[in-house]
Amino acid sequence: MTSSGSPAGPLPYRLIATDLDGTLLRPDDTVSERTRAALALATAAGAAHIVVTGRSVPWTRHILEALDYQGLAVCGQGAQVYHAGEHRLLTSVTLDRQLAGLAVAKIEAEIGPLALAASRDGMDGEVLVGPGYRVQEGPLPAVSVMDTAELWAAPLNKLYLQHPGLDDDALTEVARTVAGDLVGVTMAGPGIVELLPLGLSKATGLSLAARRLGLKAADTIAFGDMPNDVPMFGWAAHGVAMANAHAELKAVADEVTESNGNDGIAVVLERLFG
Repeated sequence: MTSSGSPAGPLPYRLIATDLDGTLLRPDDTVSERTRAALALATAAGAAHIVVTGRSVPWTRHILEALDYQGLAVCGQGAQVYHAGEHRLLTSVTLDRQLAGLAVAKIEAEIGPLALAASRDGMDGEVLVGPGYRVQEGPLPAVSVMDTAELWAAPLNKLYLQHPGLDDDALTEVARTVAGDLVGVTMAGPGIVELLPLGLSKATGLSLAARRLGLKAADTIAFGDMPNDVPMFGWAAHGVAMANAHAELKAVADEVTESNGNDGIAVVLERLFG
């Protein structure tokens, strides 16, 4: 990663990668007019904008439609590359359920029972929520199930973990320590610790999407707020953390901008493209 943010061509950056929650979206889940205008300024200059989110496609589509977003989106922590304009999945990676089950068993042997939720694969994949799992507030669809066997009944792109006594950082650390050789482990937001296919990250999904556009890491500026954005910052030429970002991400960022509620993305894009 470069620390200077030097231009990779005639434009400051040819690819702008933005996380959604805590980054592009304000606390009320909307995108400000100032940020919309800054993105329009950059894309009119010739840069491409790619949304890169931990949300799976079913939890992302309504946001993209509200933005009239027609391009590629990286969803599900990199598991899915979705073409918004064509309403179709270009790539989809699933979690090995046998390995995930073994990972859960190892984690529970270390710290006791977990509450689980599962994100099913596909364009219309539901999120199934098991007993005791606390769903985050917001307009995100979820289906409650009483029998945890239902969580494992169809292909998944990720599994969500919660623990009654450990905070997110502690749970993530334990899961990585005892099961990191079986699955990927990331923290995507408050109360959101996830098990993913081993080696999968936002960086892998973003690199696939960028390749389809004929772009590469050196062309890219990335914006994020949580530890699941760390691999994306490692891949991109320049990583910008929001003021509200987790300390783990700020530690590897090239710069820190204003918060998502104070148009942090726009502040940087106006400086670069204005």
